[in-house]
Amino acid sequence: MKIKYVLGLNLFHSDTSACLFKNGELVSAAEEERFTRVKHTSLFPNNAIKFCLEQANIKLSEIDIVTINSNPFSSNFRKFLFTLKDPRRLKMAFSTLLNIKKKMSLKDYLDKIDPKNNFTGKIKFIDHHYSHIASSLFFSNFDECANISIDGFGDFVSTSWGPYKNGNFNFDDKIFFPHSLGIFYQAMTQYLGFKNYGDEYKVMGLSSYGSPKYKKEILSLFTKISDGFELNLKYFTHHNNKIFDVNNQGQIIYKNLYTKKLIDLLGPERKKTDQITQYHKDLAKSVQSIYEDIFFDLLNSIYKKYNTKNLTISGGCAMNSVANGKIIQRTPFERIYVSPNPGDAGGSIGSAVSFIQKEYKISKFDNKHYAYLGSFYTNQEIEKIIKENNLINQFRVEKLEDDKLFESISQSLIDSKIIGWFQHKMEWGARALGNRSILADARNPKIKDIINLKIKRRESFRPFAPSILLEQTSDWFEVKNPVPYMSEVYQIKKEKRKILPAITHVDGSGRLQTVSEENNQKYYNLIKRFYEKTQVPILLNTSFNENEPIVESPQNAIDCYLRTEMDILVLGNWVISR
Repeated sequence: MKIKYVLGLNLFHSDTSACLFKNGELVSAAEEERFTRVKHTSLFPNNAIKFCLEQANIKLSEIDIVTINSNPFSSNFRKFLFTLKDPRRLKMAFSTLLNIKKKMSLKDYLDKIDPKNNFTGKIKFIDHHYSHIASSLFFSNFDECANISIDGFGDFVSTSWGPYKNGNFNFDDKIFFPHSLGIFYQAMTQYLGFKNYGDEYKVMGLSSYGSPKYKKEILSLFTKISDGFELNLKYFTHHNNKIFDVNNQGQIIYKNLYTKKLIDLLGPERKKTDQITQYHKDLAKSVQSIYEDIFFDLLNSIYKKYNTKNLTISGGCAMNSVANGKIIQRTPFERIYVSPNPGDAGGSIGSAVSFIQKEYKISKFDNKHYAYLGSFYTNQEIEKIIKENNLINQFRVEKLEDDKLFESISQSLIDSKIIGWFQHKMEWGARALGNRSILADARNPKIKDIINLKIKRRESFRPFAPSILLEQTSDWFEVKNPVPYMSEVYQIKKEKRKILPAITHVDGSGRLQTVSEENNQKYYNLIKRFYEKTQVPILLNTSFNENEPIVESPQNAIDCYLRTEMDILVLGNWVISR
């Protein structure tokens, strides 16, 4: 019997998510946090699954296959031997067994979603890092390439790589627990006072303000850094102790991953409320620099083995856009592909596509709309929500056809207005890519402070990102290749930096998003109208949120608009202004 519907899941860890394939085509995907409004939730993705089913207008009983981006049976002999070496690890092993029990009882969780239409298909457990690699590889459209997955851990592995050629991918080598670049970076993120899960991007932003003065000290955290790497475990806790708890909202709260030895080496840890000093900036730069040295050494050795100019990157460390932007400069690779959601959430798609690729004998999947797989609201649905919120009596509300909309909003941007831009399908991944975005004029030197004051209320050292018309990229940035998902940071051309003060980071860089008419026509047309008026083909683009997950619905967008001092809210073709 031909498999019709495949549901892919990431679950029982942070960033739970679901996706749906129909007849081998990816039709929808969403992260649970967008519906629960709790960042990085690990709760079972009930809402994300229901969304996928509703999009296809099917019942749970119609799903043929459910795939999970983890295999409880991977590396079990290694796990057993590792546990025997230290009795303290028995508690960790017990926690792992509980997680395996949850995965094995997945059908019970699914049946609670729709008790009248129970799931009767098969469940497939897919290796965690195979899922990561598949989420980038099979959407890259490369005929051959090298592939690497790097994260904290999954299925007892932190890093894996292998070649893809003639439609076949195979693991070539792996780095196993307890050695992990992800754990190293997370531990140093905690030491620098950023304790929340996922705060590593703050260290990346901070690193641009420092010098790598402490590379020698940071190197002490490793016993090996070439041809693979090994941590100096006396500085870390993750290999002997349970390292996290889960709060009642499903958020994973990590304990410190570093020991007192790190404080002896580097001095007192920064508390969350402590001022950020030049020492912290230099330390952040040193951490980023060591990460890059090890990363590029690994990539160069992989290139020598496979001799291909194409590379895909996946896993949580693929979010290190600063390092990604230096790959072409520091390795022989010439083309890079990172999916819009390379972390654990994206593994739901990776697990499903790895099964489908074999089932349907498909080697390439359409990536044109890979970043836009979430919820969509019509202008009629938006109008109803506007009326329910009584906005017509509080604000100026009007509906504009596309051409008038682009004309009006481009002019408002020129007039230094902050725009909430809510369009079409919600993005897949952590980046707002023009459908759930806050937009502003990148030429305005004051706009960054204005956004932080009125809306985002975030650290001043964190940069805002530029969205640029694809065909204009090489005129403004030191790069020619498309970068559609904000996955890489590149240098802005020196003569252009003074034109773009709001998105030019302190080191002259920008984490760019290239926008094409094919991938996002409405966003492209808005930037193009702005370009026609200003001769600058770039807008400042940041995520539509305020210390919460990116907005999912018009109601979320309205709530954010009412809480903040955003000037204009655009919901589809509806324009709301103060």
